[in-house]
Amino acid sequence: MSPSLGQEKGPIEVPDPVLSGIEFSVSVPGDSSLAARGAPTLRVAGASFSLSYDATEGAWTADDVSVASSGSANVEVVANDAVLRSTTTRTIPGWLSILPPLLAIGMALLYRRVVPALFFGIWVGAVIAIGITPWGAFKGLLDSFQVYVLNAMSSSSHVAIILFSLMIGGMVGIISKNGGTLGIVERLTGWASDSKRGQMVTGVLGVSIFFDDYANTLIVGNTMRPVTDRLRISREKLAYVVDSTAAPIATLAFVTTWIGYQVGLLGTAIQNIDGFAQGAYSVFLSSLPYNFYPLLTLFFVFLVAYSGLDFGPMYQAERRARETGEVLGKEAKIDEAASEGEELQPPDGTPFRAVNAVIPILVLVGGVLGGLYATGVQAAGVDAPLRDIIGEANSYTALMWGSILGVLVAAALSIGQGILDLEQTVEAWYEGLKSMLFAMIILVLAWALSNITEVLHTADFLVSVLGEWLPPGVVPALIFVLAAATAFATGSSWGTMGILMPLVVPLVWAVLVQNGMDDPSHYHILYSSVSCVLAGSVWGDHCSPISDTTILSSMASGCDHVEHVRTQLPYALSVGTVAIVFGTLPAGFGMPWWVGLLVGAALLYGLLKVVGTPVDTAEAPAEAPA
Repeated sequence: MSPSLGQEKGPIEVPDPVLSGIEFSVSVPGDSSLAARGAPTLRVAGASFSLSYDATEGAWTADDVSVASSGSANVEVVANDAVLRSTTTRTIPGWLSILPPLLAIGMALLYRRVVPALFFGIWVGAVIAIGITPWGAFKGLLDSFQVYVLNAMSSSSHVAIILFSLMIGGMVGIISKNGGTLGIVERLTGWASDSKRGQMVTGVLGVSIFFDDYANTLIVGNTMRPVTDRLRISREKLAYVVDSTAAPIATLAFVTTWIGYQVGLLGTAIQNIDGFAQGAYSVFLSSLPYNFYPLLTLFFVFLVAYSGLDFGPMYQAERRARETGEVLGKEAKIDEAASEGEELQPPDGTPFRAVNAVIPILVLVGGVLGGLYATGVQAAGVDAPLRDIIGEANSYTALMWGSILGVLVAAALSIGQGILDLEQTVEAWYEGLKSMLFAMIILVLAWALSNITEVLHTADFLVSVLGEWLPPGVVPALIFVLAAATAFATGSSWGTMGILMPLVVPLVWAVLVQNGMDDPSHYHILYSSVSCVLAGSVWGDHCSPISDTTILSSMASGCDHVEHVRTQLPYALSVGTVAIVFGTLPAGFGMPWWVGLLVGAALLYGLLKVVGTPVDTAEAPAEAPA
């Protein structure tokens, strides 16, 4: 049987493998009759651990189990020296757990080929999970595809994202073929007459679609790509603006698909705190001002756009686009259908009517919002506040509803006006869908690698390494680094939040209690720590080439994924460094949050003025080469 988290091996449920020196939980299914021969205890590799009975779960559990050395470990349930149940697990060194994501990241950056890098990381992780032997290498290769890739595609939420992405691609194919997209281009370029305005429009659209990061990325990237191409804005810059407005605004807005998840995590964590009566949503709102990275990222996006200054690899990409019209580098690797789009050019004589694109997009957005409200009301009740309704909504259902409605409306407009016949409409939909297939492969592999990191307890190892010493003043900053490192290695901001939030909130409260600081005057440390889980997760996600949202940004923008990561990284690192050093760290020692934001914004402005170089925009905008 292939290893999996919480796998039941005989009569004892124990993770396999486990990390040496890292605590894990063991569950022994059965009722209280297990104690008939005396109080049962758990013996692992010769060490004893207490078992407690959970009547709700119908199992005996031990939550603080650890094994000091690597190798095979016997796991036994013992009562009065009699072994009642037994099994074995395998213990591996903790550093092995970070090897798969590190290898995947390194290969992606070194060889600029994401698919083999991701698959290699999955393979290495599968081998580590099974055992580093010749047989393990062969079986791990098979499990990479049969177990981990299959598991990534068996999740209903993952399938929903794939279907939504494909439908978005299909809708874009139709509105491109019917001339609607070119109609938008003509309208927007009337105001977005240069690269600065083009970037500003893209940023405004990114902030406007605040309710979901996936929808934001796919809609803004696909809609603005023809506009930015005409204005000679590099695909790298488009991907940066798309990526840097999607998750930051989704984690900051009061009513988004993120809220239910984040507040749910907070609610569970707060339940374990004695003496703290504030509600989860109230804590979330109180933490927003301390979300320095998302706030400063949004500021920096518009600052870069308005100033016309760039630095690092992004400057080179922008100069290439302005001077040659090549919005993609010569060695860029993207799907041909997305980069060329010849099949989606409107037939000769097609009227360029922006309404044929605007209406389907509005229906898409309205369908998603309507779906969020409908599913939220079903879950939270019709009398619930709007923020609770949206927070309880099923975002995946809403995304699927909106996408299919957008496709149907785009098709109806095309056929109804006689612009396309039914066969041409279906072909346009299919061509648009094909442009998403390669990115979907990357996305599935990224999910599979995330599954590997869960099996190998990568996050637990990072927590143990980085979270051992937490003095109160630097707690938020250390949590920010921990969250960023975890999100970078796992490629999942949501996964990082889910792992760290239940650990961080009780841990921070324990530190405050230990130092006599568990009073409202020091709650800012707790608020800042909560925000740092969220902000650090987004920062690490922005910097990681295996992040699903980073991949989607590259896909929607038609940008080489490695080039997107390479050009965005200096900007994300700059904002992240300013956020943690001049925002999070001083706030932990009591500096007002608004001072941190003002200082951070001023420093980013100064940084851009010092290291940034103007990108020549004197040349008239021209069509980017096909």
